[in-house]
Amino acid sequence: MRNWLQSILIGIAAMAAASADGQTTAGSSSGIWKAAVPQRAMHGEFDNYDPIGVAAGARVKADCSLNWLDPDDGKLYCFSSGTSLEMFLELPHTHIEQARRAWRALAPQAP
Repeated sequence: MRNWLQSILIGIAAMAAASADGQTTAGSSSGIWKAAVPQRAMHGEFDNYDPIGVAAGARVKADCSLNWLDPDDGKLYCFSSGTSLEMFLELPHTHIEQARRAWRALAPQAP
């Protein structure tokens, strides 16, 4: 009987071989993490721009596959990466306030 690590490695090798042969699975064209992109358009705060990027003065578009719903006001925030979401979750309300201040300066500009 194979141990769990061998099973995982065999599965990874099989996926790599299928990819090399041009075979794809549902959602694989965008990578494993984009397999959960919402089927319906989701509308987050800051026009779906990542709040960490907005707080830094940058427009970083997010597809809302990574998101956070504020339990206090029900607003949805979309993130471009897991790293951004993790950083945001350390101090969510602080990051929201920083993003709101920066958004007022960014909003009049055309994307």
